[in-house]
Amino acid sequence: MATNMEKIALFIDGANLYSATKSLGFDIDYKRLLKEFQGRGYVLRAFYYTTLIEDTEYSSIRPLLDWLDYNGYSVVTKPAREFTDSQGRRRVRGNMDIELAVNAMELAGHVDHIVIFSGDGDFRSLVEAIQRKGVRVSVVSTVHTQPPMISDDLRRQADAFIDLVELQAKIGRDPGERSNRMQETPRFLERRGPAPSGTADEFSET
Repeated sequence: MATNMEKIALFIDGANLYSATKSLGFDIDYKRLLKEFQGRGYVLRAFYYTTLIEDTEYSSIRPLLDWLDYNGYSVVTKPAREFTDSQGRRRVRGNMDIELAVNAMELAGHVDHIVIFSGDGDFRSLVEAIQRKGVRVSVVSTVHTQPPMISDDLRRQADAFIDLVELQAKIGRDPGERSNRMQETPRFLERRGPAPSGTADEFSET
């Protein structure tokens, strides 16, 4: 079928996707996610973006990033900024918006369809710019949270909106498959939770 020849590129905002799926109560199986979109066309690239804390012996996201790197994803990282908030708690801040936008614009001339896994309204201008190049843009997030994880401006700008709830059965992880080794969380994180579906930004983001 001609539609299967569509060239697709995936751009995953790791922190944003983690927040959305956590709110919905499920974890992403990234092998199933890639397979799902390979069934919709030719996936030229699949990017995963996240920040990492420097100078730590262990990061809860490192096993996931290593797996992604060896299994068809292009992992893009940069150091996160660590600070102490007004209550004396250690926090981490960082986002990958610029990196994602630059890569998407670079690749727009080589694909037919770009899929952005984020509900961040800051990407509306990026979506508009990609569309001006004749490329179709879908955004993946959810409206099934309070408040919705997707910006209304971004949803209206995109050619198509895919709700994570509709994808859950196809890309969700079986809770029984979680590895105890990957559930370990370093002490400096305030939030407890399984690492396989998380990102380094799961504890804070701007």
